[in-house]
Amino acid sequence: GGRGRQRSPRARRRLPALVLLYAGLTAAGDAAQRRGRGQPPDWAQTRRVALLALTFHGNLNYVWLRALERALPGRRPAAVLGKVLCDQLLAAPVAVGAFYTGMSILQRKEDIFSDCKKKFWNTYKTGLMYWPFVQLSNFVFVPVYLRTAYTGLCGFVWAAFICFSQESGDGTVKSAFMWLQREKVNADEEPSQK
Repeated sequence: GGRGRQRSPRARRRLPALVLLYAGLTAAGDAAQRRGRGQPPDWAQTRRVALLALTFHGNLNYVWLRALERALPGRRPAAVLGKVLCDQLLAAPVAVGAFYTGMSILQRKEDIFSDCKKKFWNTYKTGLMYWPFVQLSNFVFVPVYLRTAYTGLCGFVWAAFICFSQESGDGTVKSAFMWLQREKVNADEEPSQK
């Protein structure tokens, strides 16, 4: 027989808790971006975001981060850099593509690949401005068993961005922050109207 790795009972209990935390933070990111734009809650949309995070993204992160650690163990600079590069070149495109396609399936869109085709590259490039720094700190400072939780915590900000992009934006930072500019313009106009 081969060398099978047996997970401890504690590790087996950790997976559902971490995936639930990840899904909850992702759903909260969706709700926060709506609130930040002054829109009413769309609980059906937030449930779809949570379902996708629960069934795919949370599990992907849990398995992927452990696989990276087994393939490139430790916190040596070469290992950390290798993990960041692998994460951004392999897992990030899968995660972005799965988000847009998965949301389109859950929304029962006719062309489930339309959003992905239109927004994938912009979103991926925007992610390259955020995730390498998140994962660098993750791989240097965070113990392996907490990396999914840390990714979920940092994913709250990303979820707000990508949920906005899926609904209204084009996957660029510029489109995601247009509502901030509109809020500033509206605030600047109010005093002059009095």
